[in-house]
Amino acid sequence: MSARVLVVEDNPANLELIGDWLESEEFQVTTATTLDEAYDALERTRPDIVLIDVQLGPEDGLEVVGRVRSSLQLRHIPVIAVTAHAMVTDHERVLRAGCDACVSKPINFRELRHELEKWLAKSGYAYHA
Repeated sequence: MSARVLVVEDNPANLELIGDWLESEEFQVTTATTLDEAYDALERTRPDIVLIDVQLGPEDGLEVVGRVRSSLQLRHIPVIAVTAHAMVTDHERVLRAGCDACVSKPINFRELRHELEKWLAKSGYAYHA
């Protein structure tokens, strides 16, 4: 059984790129483009890991992290931020908000694979690419 990944991204090109890559890596992918869609998908699919864009148009993607961390049923789910904000202070803000890791855009898929493997293993999911 492959890991379930929720991808929260408002840019259609980025969403397609990430989704296609994850599917090629044999992940089950659910997508969301807004906070409301993300909240619905979290409850409906209970993903094994979440990839979230920090800036969802006018919305702050980090609000999803707060929802995950405050829920007894969801708090164990690793969250990896995927962001165009590459400054060290941006990454620190993401980690302080409760994300487990941060990957910069443009995405280095080797780095993303490493983070997925690491955080899925820490959450007890045996993932092998």
